[in-house]
Amino acid sequence: MMDNISVVTMFTLSGLSGTTNYRGILFFVTLLCYCVIWLVNLTIIVTIIVDKNLHEPMYIFLCNLCINGLYGTAGFYPKFLIDLLSTTHVISYAGCLLQGFVLHSSACADFSFLVLMAYDRYVAICHPLVYHSVMTKQKVCVFVFFAWLIPINLVFIGSVTTVILKLCGSHIPKIYCINMLVRKLACSASIPHVAVPAFNYTFYSGHFIFIIWSYANLIRTCLTSKENRSKFMQTCVPHVFSLVVVFGSLLFDLLYMQFGSKQFSQSTDNFMAIEFLIIPPVINPLMYGLKLTRIRNRIQHFICGKRSVFSLKS
Repeated sequence: MMDNISVVTMFTLSGLSGTTNYRGILFFVTLLCYCVIWLVNLTIIVTIIVDKNLHEPMYIFLCNLCINGLYGTAGFYPKFLIDLLSTTHVISYAGCLLQGFVLHSSACADFSFLVLMAYDRYVAICHPLVYHSVMTKQKVCVFVFFAWLIPINLVFIGSVTTVILKLCGSHIPKIYCINMLVRKLACSASIPHVAVPAFNYTFYSGHFIFIIWSYANLIRTCLTSKENRSKFMQTCVPHVFSLVVVFGSLLFDLLYMQFGSKQFSQSTDNFMAIEFLIIPPVINPLMYGLKLTRIRNRIQHFICGKRSVFSLKS
């Protein structure tokens, strides 16, 4: 395969080059992790959809956050599991762009829904009298629509700027393919090549600043009322924890990708590359499922109901 734009139709992924001896164990652990991700996220999604009492803004946003977790991990795990069973680790140009699109848009959508959840808690605690007039069903539907649309559009534009690049290489030293890694193979930089990612980073940095501002107001309001403090501990702590997990995982991955030392082993590199595809999709639904009383009680009721049915049949 020549390093020429006219013939680069496949990329080589070298992240699994040093895993030959324990690839079977890694396949089992990865499959188990993916099953756990589906189980915990699907439990929250089905619980919220089935129980009409949970059809409220906060739970609707949480449901979409879990759906996004399944969407993002679907862009990585199936391909990774196939690679673990294969001796050659390649991905087509189109497959690379698709995988990058899914992973990038999922990460951006995470921030979108975390912003909506922060805004929902801000209105509920700081302005409770206008909550039901602000967070109407129509507005919630609009919020959810744009929380999906904006990340998809921004990442699509980024993918288009990646497609027009002239590449001088086809080797990617990772276990997956994203736009940032493809852009590093570009023969030369262009204005869209630099401007679009810079705009996206700035845009989502604004999301983080808004979340900090909303929680600064939330904490200030909660200090004046015992009832508000109770609301904050019940509904905001899981959100803060999820925010720290998502932001920390993505920031850590980006910093490591840019400045990570080449002295680390390949196994360390691989874990750093996929920790944001392991930790947030598992921790987020578990944290909300355990902390939010209404969801926890609904799940317990469902499980106990199933046990009662089985005991009667036996």
